This record gives sequence, C-alpha cells and structure tokens, in this order.
Amino acid sequence: MDNTINLIKLSVGSESVETLTAWQEMRRAQSPDDLPRHVTRMWPKREVEIVAGGSIYWVIKGAIQCRQRILRFDEVIGEDGIRRCAFVLDPEIHRTQSALRRPFQGWRYLKPEDSPPDLREGVSAEDSLPPELNQALAEIGVL
Repeated sequence: MDNTINLIKLSVGSESVETLTAWQEMRRAQSPDDLPRHVTRMWPKREVEIVAGGSIYWVIKGAIQCRQRILRFDEVIGEDGIRRCAFVLDPEIHRTQSALRRPFQGWRYLKPEDSPPDLREGVSAEDSLPPELNQALAEIGVL
C-alpha cells in the first residue's frame, strides 16, 4: 500500500511553467537554504504521508502542468504574529501531462492515482504542445 499523498495548488499569477520557475528562482535568493517555498495559512494534517514522497502539482491557466517534490514543512511566523506553513520544495520542476482543473481556493490533497503522469524523459518545453492546443486536447479527453 502506497503511503504517500500529493497536494494540488493554483499557481496564481503564473502564465507558464517558465514564469513559475522564474518567480521561484527570484524568491530562492531570499531563503536561508536556497530552496523554493510556498507559504500558506493551513498546515496539512497528512504531513507524514506528503513528505514520504509526495509532490505539489501546480495548476497554471486552468490545467495541471507540472509538479515539485515536497521536502518538508517549516513553521513561519508572519509579521502579524500568525503561524503559517512553508512548503519547502525541491527546486527541480517536473512537467506533467496536462489535466484540466476548475479554480479553487487554497490547496487540496491529491491522491497518487488521480495525479497526472510526468512527461516522458527527454521531452522538453520546446517539444511540448502549445498551451492552448494542450488545453483543447485535454478538454476533449485526448490528453
């Protein structure tokens, strides 16, 4: 039995995987260990299952397009004194097959069997379909 679980989150403001990557690289310079982070209000109750090999799947422009492995969760106390959770992420971003998702707030759990597979090894951003075509194919169930 697989004891891992993933998370899914909208990448608000990202236009593409490249803009998500650029934003994370800019923010990494501000972290003490040079690892990307995503800070959120809620701490996952299934933390053990997530850090056992789970990833965060990023929804960009209405479709899951990539994932990053979650390394750990760090406590962050904001300037307002409120405790928050920082998802500490592996800097490597893995492109996935496109999977449509409706907008939602916050993050959600995503079972491994509901997670889209990674793109084949060696398929680069230049080899992938244009986002509009990729989304159209996903809408009709081809991808």
